[in-house]
Amino acid sequence: MAIKKDLSVTYHGKEFMNPFCLSSSPVGSNYDMVSKCYETGWGGCFYKTVGIFIADECSPRFDQTNKEGLPWLGFKNMEQISDKPTELNFEYMYKLMRDYPDHVTIPTIMGSSEEEWKQLAKMCDELGAPMIEGNFSCPQMTSSAMGSDVGTNPELVKSYCEAVTSVTKIPFIAKMTPNITTMEIPARAALAGGAAGVSTINTIKSITNIDFENMTAMPVVDGKSSISGYSGAAVKPIALRFITNLLQDEVIGKTEVSGIGGIETWRDAAEFLALGCKNVQVTTAIMQYGYRIVEDMISGMSHFMDERGYNKLDEFIGCALGNIVPAEDLNRDFKILPQFSDDKCVGCGRCYVSCYDAAHQAIDWDADKRRPSLNDKCVGCHLCLNVCPVKDCITPGEIVWKEGRQQKEIALKHKYD
Repeated sequence: MAIKKDLSVTYHGKEFMNPFCLSSSPVGSNYDMVSKCYETGWGGCFYKTVGIFIADECSPRFDQTNKEGLPWLGFKNMEQISDKPTELNFEYMYKLMRDYPDHVTIPTIMGSSEEEWKQLAKMCDELGAPMIEGNFSCPQMTSSAMGSDVGTNPELVKSYCEAVTSVTKIPFIAKMTPNITTMEIPARAALAGGAAGVSTINTIKSITNIDFENMTAMPVVDGKSSISGYSGAAVKPIALRFITNLLQDEVIGKTEVSGIGGIETWRDAAEFLALGCKNVQVTTAIMQYGYRIVEDMISGMSHFMDERGYNKLDEFIGCALGNIVPAEDLNRDFKILPQFSDDKCVGCGRCYVSCYDAAHQAIDWDADKRRPSLNDKCVGCHLCLNVCPVKDCITPGEIVWKEGRQQKEIALKHKYD
């Protein structure tokens, strides 16, 4: 049954019909591609990064990692910013804004000097762009004056943001790099330079695989390779961590953040929104499944909202943020013992092997019945629950309070999807 919910959201003063956007990448790099994405239902597009610099690309430039038959666990790309003339890219964006006024087309720009940043910002201003994203985060540029090398330098981030905001009043969004320990430092610098907010994460510097034929990394380019950006489902946990850090910061948390990193499903998107992101950006999932994946995202998000009684996205955006606390603030007064379902157990023994070899030897194994049982060594770590291949076979059970600790009602997780 089709369920329709109001998925509209306002981001830096502009209303999006839904929070699903293309991220600045190969999936949104010309008129035909973005127009197709809009026809399939995407709310907006952060257009592939445009610069004065025109990229000279290598071939091949993609690789991927997988596990146990999964199509792509992670994806590596060595592609730089747009390889098209600057003027042509602005012509494409002008036509998109003209032909699709209900969708939000956002230029993403990258310069190698203050003058280049100003020049590109003025072109965005003349275009009438609703906002501008500045790329301080691409990890595979051939110049250290651009990309993630800039994003790790707070002084340079600040000066480039000042350059842009000195020539235009259009909201400027700084796209931050995850190739750093503390993202809040350059993000604060971006805001100090006049940026209205940030988007994150871009790809993570990586080597995905080693090719033994040529004894280099993948992909192989004339017997050589390079460190470059990693994306896909594997980076989502890292993206969620950085976004939490940013939105819990007393300065950055007052702005609006666009979330990026490993979003493939409606649930992934809902997680970013629950932390406080106002929209989400997608690339790698489109590379696997095409633009129509947004139809599943829209449908899934609508059903999720209906099941939980939400009528608008704003009703749950940011709801999870306050429940993520420093490690020292977690309640450590109890342990939750796992319970095993004899009816659902298939006798595989994975819980026993994992507990014995990697945890606390808290599971005894009946070799004749091929069934596990808990002993008194259990500390409630729940490794067994996480390795069990059968849904709801191992679930949270008895709560045991540590000696001398005061008992009280606690919030539990009951459903493991």
